[in-house]
Amino acid sequence: MSFSENVSGIIDEIELSRPYDKAIIKHRFLDEITFYEKKRDETKRYYNTFRFIVTTGSILLPAVLSMGQMDPAKLPKHFDVISYWFSWTISLLVTGSNGFLQLFSLDKNYFNYSMVVEQLKTEGWQYFGLSGKYEDYPDHQSAYKSFSKSVESIKRKQIEQEFQNGKGENKKKKFDFQGEMKKFKEEQQTIENVKKEATKSIVESIAENPKQIVNEVKEEVKEVKEVKEEVKSDDIKIEIKDGS
Repeated sequence: MSFSENVSGIIDEIELSRPYDKAIIKHRFLDEITFYEKKRDETKRYYNTFRFIVTTGSILLPAVLSMGQMDPAKLPKHFDVISYWFSWTISLLVTGSNGFLQLFSLDKNYFNYSMVVEQLKTEGWQYFGLSGKYEDYPDHQSAYKSFSKSVESIKRKQIEQEFQNGKGENKKKKFDFQGEMKKFKEEQQTIENVKKEATKSIVESIAENPKQIVNEVKEEVKEVKEVKEEVKSDDIKIEIKDGS
């Protein structure tokens, strides 16, 4: 007995003030579960078939090729021709099956359909038992709108993911030229502001203590002159020694 058949009796026992609310649950909630269960089972059948071909062919192909390395006298007649076409067939089946898996995204679709079915069932059981996210509601009627919203949210997310599969996910992030230019201008403005603040602080310090700045500059010039004099005296001494 399917999930829809088991739950249909439970829905009939739920106390809802409006009769069409039960019809909406049956024709929307239960039909969605039946629909995705069918898609899951169909996808699973193709997925398992192609995966079986890929796995089996990947095992048989090396075995057949290794047999061709044996002594030709010990091999059956026309074994080289048979092994060639057998290997070619296996390679074609493995490549084709793997290509169909990737082309139709059978693995992702199978997992997505399975997840949607389980999410819908979990949502339904929580609503029927007024548990989980519905435990604060006093009855099923007050929780009905929240339940319907959750079901539609699950459905919408699955549709978006199905249509974006293999397209929206693989698109590279576009370069935002305007955003990058704005960011660059902001960085340049920050640098200019820092320069202005630094220049302003230097000017203010000079304006407050001009004599001190002048004295410090004179001291530095004096030190430079003394160093030059010492260097010159050392050069003279070296020349005298060389002359002697």
